[in-house]
Amino acid sequence: MPAVFLGVRHHSPACARLVERTIDELRPAQVLIEGPAEMNGRLDELLLGHELPVAVFSHYRDGERAATSWAPLCDYSPEWVALRAGRAAGAEVRFIDLPAWHPAFAERSNRYADAEARYAEATERLCRHFAVDSSDALWDRLFEVEPDEGLAERLDAYFALVRGDAEADAGDRARETYMAAWVRAAVESAGDRPVLVVTGGFHRPALRALTESGGRSGAGGWERGEDGWPRVPSPPDGALAGSFLVPYSFRQLDAFAGYQSGMPSPEYYQQVWETGPEAAADGLLRAVVERLRARRFPVSTADLIAARSLAQGLTALRGHPRPARIDVLDGLAGALITDDLDRPLPWTGRGTMTAGAHPAVVEMVAACGGDRTGRLHPATPAPPLVHDVAAQLAGLALDGGPEATYRLDLTDAAGLERSRTLHRLRVLAIPGHVRTAGPAHGADPVFTERWEAQSVAGREAALVEAGAYGATLAEAAAVALAERTRTGSAQADHLAKALFDAVLCGMDGLSDQLLGELTARVHDLPTPGPLGEVLATALGLWRHDRVFGMAHGPLLGTVIEGATERLLWLLEGARGSSGVDFPRLRAVVAARDAVLHAPELLSVTRETAAGIARRIAGDPEAPIDLRGAAFGLHRSIVRVPGAAGDPAESVRTVARAGTDALGDWLAGLFALARDEVTGAVVSDDGEGADSLIDVLDGLVCALPDDEFLSGLPALRQAFAFFPPRERDRIAGRLLERRGVRGSSRSLLRTTADPLLIARARALEESASRLLARYELEATP
Repeated sequence: MPAVFLGVRHHSPACARLVERTIDELRPAQVLIEGPAEMNGRLDELLLGHELPVAVFSHYRDGERAATSWAPLCDYSPEWVALRAGRAAGAEVRFIDLPAWHPAFAERSNRYADAEARYAEATERLCRHFAVDSSDALWDRLFEVEPDEGLAERLDAYFALVRGDAEADAGDRARETYMAAWVRAAVESAGDRPVLVVTGGFHRPALRALTESGGRSGAGGWERGEDGWPRVPSPPDGALAGSFLVPYSFRQLDAFAGYQSGMPSPEYYQQVWETGPEAAADGLLRAVVERLRARRFPVSTADLIAARSLAQGLTALRGHPRPARIDVLDGLAGALITDDLDRPLPWTGRGTMTAGAHPAVVEMVAACGGDRTGRLHPATPAPPLVHDVAAQLAGLALDGGPEATYRLDLTDAAGLERSRTLHRLRVLAIPGHVRTAGPAHGADPVFTERWEAQSVAGREAALVEAGAYGATLAEAAAVALAERTRTGSAQADHLAKALFDAVLCGMDGLSDQLLGELTARVHDLPTPGPLGEVLATALGLWRHDRVFGMAHGPLLGTVIEGATERLLWLLEGARGSSGVDFPRLRAVVAARDAVLHAPELLSVTRETAAGIARRIAGDPEAPIDLRGAAFGLHRSIVRVPGAAGDPAESVRTVARAGTDALGDWLAGLFALARDEVTGAVVSDDGEGADSLIDVLDGLVCALPDDEFLSGLPALRQAFAFFPPRERDRIAGRLLERRGVRGSSRSLLRTTADPLLIARARALEESASRLLARYELEATP
């Protein structure tokens, strides 16, 4: 007997009713369902008595690829109804799709995300024909609000039309070939009894053709096992893969929150499934009004009556035999929103709702989506990580109630271990604890942490999903950090944060993969700023850390060596215009500290680094601030009088290019060598000379007023590198040069912005000159 194919839309109440009715009437020997075939030996787990929605979570990881996938099921999912009703009817029930780790799913995180873009043109034509705004409204118009009579025929015609002659991609072709092999095996096994095949409607035409033809180009013969059924592919050697049940939520199912497949507004369609479209429409009206009133949005009884009347009128006007979702939502919008809207209503399309939507619209979408969260039966198998985390939290007394607070002493071994456990949970995004105080970076002199227990909602699902990273908490955190390092951005603080997280989690010597990823990313960073952040973090921990046990550790040593070599190479090739690049200057400081304080780690010698600094300082194509920093870097590294050249002469040379250039060059110098200002300058012949502050004072005093004003912002920016005490010393030197007695602090305490004061003085002098020209000065 040939197979009976039902093409369905995932999470459609109408399709779920059709599946249930077909099984009751057909009494098939076999029910085949689009779902992960590797779960066939564990279907009893799905029927333990969970509170839906739940999902089959699958993970895969090898040396080149990591992937996760979900196959969600709710009460009105046709796949769930086929599983439950098929078992109740005595049929053999099997999933027939490829495992989620298979390359056919390489671009998908959701098994049921059929690629609707391939047949968007057909649905757009149908939308225009039926005068609806979206494919969801079209689906409701054709199937959800229409009577169930003739539903199977309408679905067949619809999916045949929307797929048309569209060619499936390689992934779908592999899946369809594999599913067709299961169908043929089931038909052979069933004999004269019927076989029911429930799959996404997009696959139905291809499956029917493949089953009747015996395969495409001879490729229909997947190898069968001894039991006569197609073999379930196994992961490649060395790869890790698995599948577990996890709780799911209506928010995750909702298209307005970004779900890739099926119906939007899951709570609304749950009510359609349970009570029908009329009762669901009334329930949605009440739910929206209750939510708005709870948030003090004014909604009167008259508004509710108007919304119901508008919904009924729209239902009749649009020719719907029963109210559709958009009839109710449009009725509510018409009755409750009197403002002009600056964007289309979200149910006129698909995708996530953007920020700034009208409050009434937000509550309508929320009421349609619902907040239902599934719950697994206590007997559901879980990955080893779940048990490891439970044991660790209990053993370390971290399983207190939702109001618990933990104050941890990081200098104490027990406190440090508790801290590492909580940080490992944090990097795995496991809810339940949040750190409210603690060290912000490796050199932060804070030795205590404060953690607060919070709601554990979603912890069960998060732990199961984190089990894809490893069997123990330490292993999972290390693998997660390595993946984050490999796939994350190269922003200024991303890798530095990953490195510090590794320290907080106690990853030193634990994960070669993490070490390899950090080292590889360091060598790939394209700009000095991010590299300097990583180097500064690693160097600070390597030199000073006595709390986390990372001082002089191999993880940090490898990162420091690679970052310093890469950074010096990037700095020598830097080009640019005027202005001060502060991240780049901080990177030069980090390179200086590495050369001075960790030479045993570096393949770059001090002499080599000094040569690079000298070449940058004398390169006219290099950015002016970097040239100043390189001058200071050379002087800091070499520490030989006159080796870097005469600073006073260098300042005079730069000053010829203008006060802006002088300010930028000084900013680079002061970032590396502030003592060059407050100390004595040594000339090339080794004799003492004026301090650099004396030279700068002379240059600045000689500037015309207009040049001084134009260059003042850059000069102020340069001197901002000095802390208050050093600024006081500089002010004292300026008073001494002028023979003025008194407190230097008075120069540092102004009642207004110094730049504003300078401009005001220049304006006064200009006005005085103008008055003098026209002999308008005030007489005594």
